[in-house]
Amino acid sequence: MKEVIIGINEEGKRLDAFLNSYLPQASKGFIYKMLRKKNITLNGKKAEGTEKLNLNDSIKIFFSDETFEKFKGSATKANHREDYKSAIKAIGNPEIIYEDSNILLVNKPAGLLSQKSENSDISLNDWLIEYLYEKGDITDKSMETYKPSICNRLDRNTSGLVICAKSLLGARTMNLMLKERTLDKYYRTIVSGKITDTSRLIGYLYKDNKKNTVIIKKDDPHDNRYSYIETEYVPVSYDKEKNLTMLEVKLITGKTHQIRAHLSSIGSPIVGDVKYGGKKIGDLNYQLLHSYRLKFPVDMPSEFSDIAGREFIAKLPQIFNDIF
Repeated sequence: MKEVIIGINEEGKRLDAFLNSYLPQASKGFIYKMLRKKNITLNGKKAEGTEKLNLNDSIKIFFSDETFEKFKGSATKANHREDYKSAIKAIGNPEIIYEDSNILLVNKPAGLLSQKSENSDISLNDWLIEYLYEKGDITDKSMETYKPSICNRLDRNTSGLVICAKSLLGARTMNLMLKERTLDKYYRTIVSGKITDTSRLIGYLYKDNKKNTVIIKKDDPHDNRYSYIETEYVPVSYDKEKNLTMLEVKLITGKTHQIRAHLSSIGSPIVGDVKYGGKKIGDLNYQLLHSYRLKFPVDMPSEFSDIAGREFIAKLPQIFNDIF
């Protein structure tokens, strides 16, 4: 028999959802069958699976050790720890802007994936997990029920602020703010040409997954493949000699390649962004885009009082100064 005591990272989950993540090799049908047969109980009683879990609830699983290991997939999880260790060796020590018990803000360097695309990739998400392992903030046991992860994914070559959730509360709160757009996200970039006025762009974006590019239309195409987008920008400074403008861009909606394609659509492509018409400058062959600052709303849950109403900035990479 195995017993799991519900902690803060499992509180509020449905029992069936918890069991599906805790026993990843077991089918949903098998989980419900075990609940019906009372081979899995909640607080010593038969459960349906729809119950919401509370702090210190007891889940007992009456499996043989062999059956438990089969559905737990422990060997596979153990192998993943080597991926996490490899990531922290390869990435080193990216700048941590802020950290508390629920979230971590990190300055991601350009060239690093936010999350894996393939098993062999090294990602910021893997770095995060090994960083928390080494600090003692997570353990193999805690990883069985909650895996820390990033909340706002940046393109590989986009640098800057990434929100990482250390706890389930952190993940739920940050993801809700991102969804409801109560968290303001600002980027810095350099574009070709002279821009003198603040502007708010609207449009409709379609992603071509095969080409990994997006198409933007100014007017509603009345096609459900397109998503509505909004992008706001403010000119910061202009280099007359190079005919380049530095912009601060506020991302109102957050779609794939939105800033890159939206600026290109008005004839002001980001330097280095050859995919969307940007020009190469020196050895720069990727979009010069940096997630520069985050502004949190004043009205936040009490657990986030330390960041409510605050603004966090990730300094610009040296290449901005080299070019502009």
